[in-house]
Amino acid sequence: MFKKILIANRGEIALRIINACKELSAQTVAVYSEADRYSLPVRFADQAVCIGPPRAAESYLNIPRIISAAEITGADAIHPGYGFLAENASFAEVCETSGITFIGPSPDIIRLMGEKDRARRELASAGLPVLPGSDAVVRTLEEARAVAAHIGYPVMIKAAAGGGGRGMRVATSEPELQALLPAAESEALQAFGVGDVYLEKFIARPRHIEFQILGDKHGHVTHLGERDCSIQRRHQKLVEESPSPAVSDQIRQALGQRVVEAMRALGYNNAGTIEFLLDEQGNFYFIEMNTRIQVEHPVTEMVTGLDLVKKQILLAAGEHLENLVRPGLRLRGHALECRIVAEDPETFQPSAGRIATFHMPGGTGVRVDTAAHAEALIPPYYDSLIAKLITHGRDRKEALARMARALEMMVIEGIHTSIPVHRQILADPDFLAGRYDTHFAERFLRNQVPA
Repeated sequence: MFKKILIANRGEIALRIINACKELSAQTVAVYSEADRYSLPVRFADQAVCIGPPRAAESYLNIPRIISAAEITGADAIHPGYGFLAENASFAEVCETSGITFIGPSPDIIRLMGEKDRARRELASAGLPVLPGSDAVVRTLEEARAVAAHIGYPVMIKAAAGGGGRGMRVATSEPELQALLPAAESEALQAFGVGDVYLEKFIARPRHIEFQILGDKHGHVTHLGERDCSIQRRHQKLVEESPSPAVSDQIRQALGQRVVEAMRALGYNNAGTIEFLLDEQGNFYFIEMNTRIQVEHPVTEMVTGLDLVKKQILLAAGEHLENLVRPGLRLRGHALECRIVAEDPETFQPSAGRIATFHMPGGTGVRVDTAAHAEALIPPYYDSLIAKLITHGRDRKEALARMARALEMMVIEGIHTSIPVHRQILADPDFLAGRYDTHFAERFLRNQVPA
């Protein structure tokens, strides 16, 4: 087991990792930018090192400074959290060459899954269903036209590196493809430093389903069920739940087994998420893999009773999976997560500033993951996530009732938040009935009166 773990992240996930480390009796090192000097992760870590000014490129994305902080504090492992350097293969390699354990999969796997077109090919050969699309990156408009003509319009143009909706466009015709291809390439280049794109068949009204997996360094892999992440705005998730209302026990077992076999064939270890689109005919298609802990991991923790961050750390230390997850694990009850972000609920513009009042709900089946507090400053430099509100119930109905109650009793003043939007979603008849897809949010928001 590791003696000291450096957390190469900030905010709620940094505090979440600190909590796990404390339970494992591992010391912690928080790295922070000048904007986060008075944050809770800095306060509760055993040591803290300032690694630069507020801009992420000069702090949380600065590999030499993070490695230096690990070396001067004697950290023997680094947990990257999510975002920033979590899926940076070069960072994982530097950790290895510096004699520091990277808490995540191997650099080769991170690099493979980061190249989305290559990942599609590898996982198709490993037995997972993939969307029809280009076999590799499309280099010219002529190549793109040929692929689109073969698979049929509409087509999705996607960045080969990265995710989060960057470098993504939908073309419904050849003229649209000609106009949108350079725009997608330009956005991909700005976001990821690589302008490569590939094409996939566009599914009009899919659900976004993802399977949580864990793998050890001894060739063993298991899955922990699925999450439904279809409630999104501009490809950013708003609400997640587990299990999905659209996935039966039989489908979960069958597709989960295929996921496990594919990951075992790749030699995957540590935590990861396999993401699928589910079309209206019940067909699943692999779209990408995230080689890290997900923002929405708490809903899986609530229905499995497992601490996924602690499992990550123990797996990275060489523990056998069979000692961490009991065979035949079954999901218990239902869990929901609402991402509470600092945004104006009417304009969706970021709302940085100082929190004046901060009251978090509690009670049976309610969990809040946050690093915010009264008088905390929400800086304008980073992701706008304030808190993750999670509820658990015996079934979906009870989890929904607890979420509605918790949202009503959650008070954040001094800045705008997404709480009013979440309360409206929780009152929507289609959402309550489990009838939704990835376009639910845009239809829902278009029909809503101002909050």
